[in-house]
Amino acid sequence: MSTTLSGQRQDRPELQEAIEEIVESGFVGVQLRVNDEYGEWVGSAGASELGRSAKPLTNGHFRIGSSTKNFVATSVLMLVAEGKIDLDVPADDYLPECGLDRRITVRMLLQHTSGIFNHTGELYEDGTFAPGVPWRGKEWVDNRFKTYLPEELVRLSLSKPARFAPGTGWSYANTNYVLARLVIEKVTGRSFAGELQRLILGPLGMTGTVAPGTSSEIPEPHNHSYYRYEDAGQEKTVDITRENPSWVSAGGDMISTTQDLHTYFSALMGGKLLPAGLLAEMRTPEATVGYGLGLFVQDAGPKGGTVFHHNGGMAGSAALMYSTPDGTKTLTAGLTCVGDADLSIAAAFQNAQQRLVSEVFGGGPLKAG
Repeated sequence: MSTTLSGQRQDRPELQEAIEEIVESGFVGVQLRVNDEYGEWVGSAGASELGRSAKPLTNGHFRIGSSTKNFVATSVLMLVAEGKIDLDVPADDYLPECGLDRRITVRMLLQHTSGIFNHTGELYEDGTFAPGVPWRGKEWVDNRFKTYLPEELVRLSLSKPARFAPGTGWSYANTNYVLARLVIEKVTGRSFAGELQRLILGPLGMTGTVAPGTSSEIPEPHNHSYYRYEDAGQEKTVDITRENPSWVSAGGDMISTTQDLHTYFSALMGGKLLPAGLLAEMRTPEATVGYGLGLFVQDAGPKGGTVFHHNGGMAGSAALMYSTPDGTKTLTAGLTCVGDADLSIAAAFQNAQQRLVSEVFGGGPLKAG
């Protein structure tokens, strides 16, 4: 299925071929939306459910994982524009009840330079892993409807040693965005979901995007996600389309569609949500991996130029969200798979990103978000 602007190229066989190859690499289903100089192309490959022949929806709801972080960062920056948040004051000024290191600023939360321990676990340079809340294996499957309060996740993180002194390094930590969400709620007196609706979803007419909080539901229609795990020596596969995402909270709990992600990211990059100065700050990368404020900044090669993105993955589901600097060319996608404790789909996910970015932007490989 494809739709284009009148008189422009309609067939994009290279895109259909790309998503079919991604399915062959191990994904259950892929839905892809590309908006560029040729118009809009929408397609899908694989299956909407394991063992069924029905094709995936082309605009079904899916869990977007860490792409959530970009929505949180944009919300914070919109509140900066409203004069309600200052990026460079201690986050402790807004959240004194948390007992944060006074050197940690709101900017450091958005840029992952706070040094705070990641509540979903930390992998250290020497290869050792320090666990946080359970999010893999039988323990997670058995407790996938459990509710965690954001404050509980923060307490867990602060009970562990910091990775480095605030502002002296970079380390990706979901807890930074749990804290950013709490700052949003503290300064506005409203839920994050409520502020998201006021700031972004309502003004842009985005009806397929949800910040679910502790709800396990996912709106219809949707494709299905799965998880494979061992139980008493036997391998089992379970449908995890419904799960309580409060274990990751604002680090990755949102649900959206390829259409809504396009609407949002095109508007953000096109300067319709943030004043120019704040958009420039969001896009300014730190030196380690090229992470701005809730945004990855990448060079997509000699033909691709600069591309901005924030992808995301959760057990059984993943999202891609890319744009050129002016918002006129976007790639948004929802992928479903059979997740597992070993994250064995990770390499295929990296390859999927590289293949699609190469096809759409004409550039080379980009880092995952």
